[in-house]
Amino acid sequence: MIRCVRMWTGPDGDSLFEEGTITLGEGERGDLIGQAVAARQISFRETGSGGSFAWHQDPVPRFVITLSGTLEFETKSGRTFTIRPGDVLLAQDDSGSGHRWRLIGDEPWRRAYVVYEAGADLPFTPAIRHD
Repeated sequence: MIRCVRMWTGPDGDSLFEEGTITLGEGERGDLIGQAVAARQISFRETGSGGSFAWHQDPVPRFVITLSGTLEFETKSGRTFTIRPGDVLLAQDDSGSGHRWRLIGDEPWRRAYVVYEAGADLPFTPAIRHD
């Protein structure tokens, strides 16, 4: 399974998040395969170790695929989550109070931004909660 954290803007304008996975089904050769999602663009970025970014929103809804680096994200409510190499962030908080992040450790944050087509059927499955 591929870990995915979905972040969006709640009704109060603050960013919310939930953990889950990218939905994968059985494929050839015993592989697990996810559905194709139409993408508008892909870009890459690197932030050196020790980097951080103050409160902001994502400019557009997109997937953020972490290639290296470990980050802590925080919402205005004070809730935090960690993203590690191989994790996917489904960033949908393009309005409201936003979030901030900081790099943990000495690795740079290398990532791919994949902007998906509006209205795309996204392969995110929320984790089952046992509250």
